[in-house]
Amino acid sequence: MKYLCLVYNEEKKLDAMSESEWDALVAEALAYDEELRKKGRFIIAHVLQPTQTATTVRVRNGKLSTTDGPFAETKEQLGGFILIDARDLNEAVHVASKMPGARLGSIEVRPIRELEQKEPRAFR
Repeated sequence: MKYLCLVYNEEKKLDAMSESEWDALVAEALAYDEELRKKGRFIIAHVLQPTQTATTVRVRNGKLSTTDGPFAETKEQLGGFILIDARDLNEAVHVASKMPGARLGSIEVRPIRELEQKEPRAFR
């Protein structure tokens, strides 16, 4: 089963890290990705640009609206994601608990819902 691990952190804390602290965190995260890859658990991971680069899109009554920045002001911001393959939620939580980001912020673990493409209806 696939699980999306959403990595939340406080951008201010990351910005306050020294270059060597940041480099160590990145190296640890990449090493863990490689460990998951070797175990067949890793699917994909990416780090997001800072929230000030975000644009929120809404459509209401057919009208497009865009807003600079994230959807909501929160203490922690979505900083990246890792898509993993795990037997069940317990294993996914175990995998997420070892992610370096869990020590700095939080990891939201959510199962992927596979949508099925329905066959088109035949003309009658």
